[in-house]
Amino acid sequence: MEKVGYRSVIKYPFLKHMSPAEIHQDMITTLGEGAPSSATVNRWVTEFKRRRKSVTDEPRSGRPRTSTTDENIDLVLDMVMDDQQILTWVIAAQTGISYFRADHILRNEFEISKATRWVPRFVTHDQMRTRATLSQDNLSLMQQDPESFLARFATMDETWVH
Repeated sequence: MEKVGYRSVIKYPFLKHMSPAEIHQDMITTLGEGAPSSATVNRWVTEFKRRRKSVTDEPRSGRPRTSTTDENIDLVLDMVMDDQQILTWVIAAQTGISYFRADHILRNEFEISKATRWVPRFVTHDQMRTRATLSQDNLSLMQQDPESFLARFATMDETWVH
């Protein structure tokens, strides 16, 4: 469960006037080892006593993003789509960002990996789920009759010429 979920679970019994110890014990009974610590429960009960309404984190101040901006991300994507063999240091030099930020944008924002050229990984979660289901089906078929399965299993695309 995420932090917001825990906080929501803490807030409901707080509104029913349960003590922090009772809330924590109830969460341990329900969630087991996944329950937050008593200190966390106490901290959030204190926050709700101070009339806090939101269970989400407050925005924090910090250094603003300067390199991984939407403009730089779009610029890097355009550069890679124009030339898939472009080097990371060339991207960094042309955009004016560091090598590490350019590499971060390529690998984390676009999930692109480098072989001899940048190759986007556009496999969706549905495609991964379908592949896993098909693999499990093939495994169960093979376990039922291994010899006939291997004789019938095609390992590459077949081209039919008529």
